Amino acid sequence: MPQADFTLLFDLDGTLTDTDELHFHAFRALLAEHGRELDHDSYLRHVHGSTNEAIMRALLPDIPERHQELAERKEKLFRASVGQLRPTPGALRLFDWARANGAAIAIVTNAPRANAELMLDRLGLASRVDALVIGDELAYGKPHPLPYLAGLARLGGRAERACAFEDSPSGIRAAKQAGLHTFAIAGMLPEAALREAGADAVIADFNAPELWQWLERADIRALQT
Repeated sequence: MPQADFTLLFDLDGTLTDTDELHFHAFRALLAEHGRELDHDSYLRHVHGSTNEAIMRALLPDIPERHQELAERKEKLFRASVGQLRPTPGALRLFDWARANGAAIAIVTNAPRANAELMLDRLGLASRVDALVIGDELAYGKPHPLPYLAGLARLGGRAERACAFEDSPSGIRAAKQAGLHTFAIAGMLPEAALREAGADAVIADFNAPELWQWLERADIRALQT
């Protein structure tokens, strides 16, 4: 793909759509099958924004030989619960802006490919994404910066002409280490935790005036270079 003038890189779960409750209940169901429980605090501490490998180590440390099988079981439970999804407010507006301004779009996620493709289909966004980067298909997932670096590389983008959108500390750290201006979507975590992870700004959704003012300034900077 030719070099993109501007690149938008999005996390998926909790950023482009609110799926946290679906994941929470899928993990609760999985753990219940093994006589264990999961509360919201443990979900935020061990699950939110992490890879399945790290999650299984934290939640089921005594049966490492079954981690892959159980991760696949959890994802099947999740996919079975997914109905029609609603985009985060302002997401479609931002995708329209990208199309009108020649900006490329990448989805950068730790979700398995089957989950990501299902969610994008249910959101009606699959045909509007230029690259889908799956952390588990790379040498490292988030919080390593490699997934975001891979997204930029696949689109011919440059960190100084790009921004990322995230909702978890691990994702924010990954994006910032890749050199990206990073907007955090306020969700399950307090704003202080998102800022501590390195977010440049915390916004309620994609309609936030701060986001659109930043994009306008980015356009002006492009004209001056």
